[in-house]
Amino acid sequence: MRGVRKVSIGRPGGYSRLEIVDAEDPTPAPGEVAIDVEASGVNFADCVIRMGFYESQKKLVGWPITPGFEVSGRISGGAPGAEVLAVTRFGGYASRVVVPASQVFPLPPRLSLHQAAGFPVIFLTAYYALSELARPKPGSTILVHSAAGGVGGAAVEIARILGARVVGVVGAPHKVAAVKADVVIDKSREDLWAAARRAAPQGYDVILDANGAETLKQSYRHLAPTGRLVAYGFHSMLRTRADGRVRWLPLLRSYLKTPRFDPIRMVNENRSLLCFNLSYLFAKEDLLREAMGQLLGWLAEGKLQPPPVTAYPVAEVARAHRDLESGRTVGKLVLTFR
Repeated sequence: MRGVRKVSIGRPGGYSRLEIVDAEDPTPAPGEVAIDVEASGVNFADCVIRMGFYESQKKLVGWPITPGFEVSGRISGGAPGAEVLAVTRFGGYASRVVVPASQVFPLPPRLSLHQAAGFPVIFLTAYYALSELARPKPGSTILVHSAAGGVGGAAVEIARILGARVVGVVGAPHKVAAVKADVVIDKSREDLWAAARRAAPQGYDVILDANGAETLKQSYRHLAPTGRLVAYGFHSMLRTRADGRVRWLPLLRSYLKTPRFDPIRMVNENRSLLCFNLSYLFAKEDLLREAMGQLLGWLAEGKLQPPPVTAYPVAEVARAHRDLESGRTVGKLVLTFR
């Protein structure tokens, strides 16, 4: 066996928990595909796994764990050399992975292998939030938090395809130019909610929010009647120290500030809260194939553009996590294995 290099996390903690280890070469079972990995996408969910707060990881895998939800590379065995991208339910930070064939897709001509490694998770997340949950009508007004990040940027693109007017929120001046929304709010330079009200005085039909306590309450308050708030993360709660360990006091404060939604009040106000965790959806083959089919079709038509990608050698996985947690990055980060 030639062996595999992979990132392993033995228990929750800081960046020192990200260890590169050697492992046996996995063997595909019937219905599975082995992929020699070129690159693996880095998502904030991977950081949450390292910190020990990712619920589906605890339910489905436990410790130790290799994080990673998406890869690109070449099929080994069967159809050698065919370039593909794939989604994984954990395990993607490895030089070779085995995944169900239903989770593997041919490399689109418009994507490099590095771009492909950063494509599935952000676009599937944005697609599910908008097309499956929020279902905005043409002419709707949508606010997207973290619009220069991976999911936020994907959501801006999909919302515009769906015919919506999009307001994107960023947290630093250098991110403004990266956002292709109709209105861009830089909350580091102006009051976020005053600007949001100016952009949509009647309120928003849809707001996408992965921040958590920092914005969730005000996001709900800025919905129009029949508006839908879609929550899919709690980034602002998980502040880390220089070594990547969680800062527990700010976490506790954020938890206590997180709004508790009252369904009676929500009915009377005619607004909705929708939530999801993408990792639970990968096993739903029909949903995955439909969503990826639509996304790859839009990509082929030129309606979707891949985000800018920053690549890190796998040996620098800790730096990738640190940079992502800093909030300064634009687009998508990937780890490379070749």
